[in-house]
Amino acid sequence: MSRQRNWILKVFLNTLGCRLNESEIEQMGRLFRHLGHDIVESVEDAELCVINTCAVTNEAGRKSRQLIYQASRKAPDAKIFVTGCYSEIEREKVEEIPGVVDVISNMEKDSLVPKVLQLEGKEAYDLEPLLREIKPGEIGRTRAFIKAQDGCDNRCTFCVTTIARGAGRSRPLREIISEVNGLYDAGYQEAVLSGVHLGSYGRDLQEESDLKILVKALLDETDMPRIRLSSLEPWDIPEGFFTLWEDERLCRHIHLPLQAGCDATLKRMARRTRKSAFRGLVEESRSLIPGLAISSDMIVGFPGETDAEFEETVEFVKEMDFCHMHVFRYSARPGTAAARMPNQVHGNTRAERSAVLQEIARTGRLSFYEQQLGKSVDVLWEQMVDRNEKGFLWQGLTDHYVRVQMRVPRNLHNLITPVTLQSFTEDQQALQAVFSTPS
Repeated sequence: MSRQRNWILKVFLNTLGCRLNESEIEQMGRLFRHLGHDIVESVEDAELCVINTCAVTNEAGRKSRQLIYQASRKAPDAKIFVTGCYSEIEREKVEEIPGVVDVISNMEKDSLVPKVLQLEGKEAYDLEPLLREIKPGEIGRTRAFIKAQDGCDNRCTFCVTTIARGAGRSRPLREIISEVNGLYDAGYQEAVLSGVHLGSYGRDLQEESDLKILVKALLDETDMPRIRLSSLEPWDIPEGFFTLWEDERLCRHIHLPLQAGCDATLKRMARRTRKSAFRGLVEESRSLIPGLAISSDMIVGFPGETDAEFEETVEFVKEMDFCHMHVFRYSARPGTAAARMPNQVHGNTRAERSAVLQEIARTGRLSFYEQQLGKSVDVLWEQMVDRNEKGFLWQGLTDHYVRVQMRVPRNLHNLITPVTLQSFTEDQQALQAVFSTPS
């Protein structure tokens, strides 16, 4: 494919929301770069802006609007293209914002780059040479986010994603393996598999496949040092799935979004799990994967949630002992069944319940971090956050998603090194480390 261009555009990319959104914006960045365009870090420098929006909560929708208006105000001459879940459900409002040239639907998102560059039908993309030209950290993080699946066939009553993303659909297995191999050749050290409902992977494909088959193929047919899974709904997990962690390249962190710790609330949410099933899943995974970190999502103030139901959730969350927990106050999303339910919970009550779970989440994270002190672990170093006369302060992640900092006089970017975790940082958001010495 010829890459000679008559112009070079300065492109600004922005996203918020889930890891799937991150994987999509990273792929767009790789395509723009491959075609010779420059990715700029400041919206003021942009000639073309792409904003990938989110609508999971009212707050996410507000932040999405804010991002679009900021681009319009700070880059008044730039062409703005908007995509993602917020623009999918509020298309007319987005189209009215000054500077917005087009709203690209989620179903067309994978072809956004050729569409905005008016290259549809004129040029084909060759993925492997594209990936070889990208260096870790040029687009997003040193970890590469891989979109394995999109859409969802569940009908959770609070969720607007099914409306915004459509039915579940999977990428072909060979295509994903090819992408991961290309990213490894480009120097990436970790691939993060993402999807709206990753556990449903392969259900729509003609060839026999599921998430276990995909992960096993990635372990067998790629040399990527680390493979991480994003969010997994706590059902549709293939039998024997946790035995895959016998391969230490699979990161010891699983995110299982529960949403509520009360069966009555889960039933109103139309979640396809109950406390006993979730408890069994957690017990099985922890028994088979030593040192496993399990995180979760919780919604407080769901319609009809009584004080007794919330207390049941509190006790179950404490029992599960999550290493991290995202806590969301329920917000009614347009077109969802929950928005029409009676007994909507007052905003003050939602705020109070959120504070309770946030404190449990904070305590759980600190407890898990404390358990890691004194251990020797491998860290993938992502970014330098400070420098002084003593050296560079680097920040990275262990395989079980513990944030680590270390000050050294050399460049650690995109390296995986063994360290010993010694103490909390002053703000307690990370652990301080030193290089491990051979035993």
